[in-house]
Amino acid sequence: MIRYRRFGTPLRYRIDVAARIAAALFGAYALAAAVAMAMARALPMSRSEAVTTATIIGVLALPAAVIRIFAARSAVRAWIEIGAVTLIAALIAWRLGPPA
Repeated sequence: MIRYRRFGTPLRYRIDVAARIAAALFGAYALAAAVAMAMARALPMSRSEAVTTATIIGVLALPAAVIRIFAARSAVRAWIEIGAVTLIAALIAWRLGPPA
């Protein structure tokens, strides 16, 4: 009796990985932008120094978000976590108002 083995990976796994990649591309970028906006408005420095410092912090937040996305238990949970943190950072930036 010959047993045939299916080659390749299951479709569910491929969709999960694709959803994580999309979260890493779009969600992490949105998170980094929201963090940079909030930090630029919150830092008590001159405008140019605050923007530069906030941009560096945002650039550091991006790989941290990508690592968290791929460490999450599921792609849905990764999207929820990234979305929640992005929303919080955006609300903080909105609450602080326009830059002075």
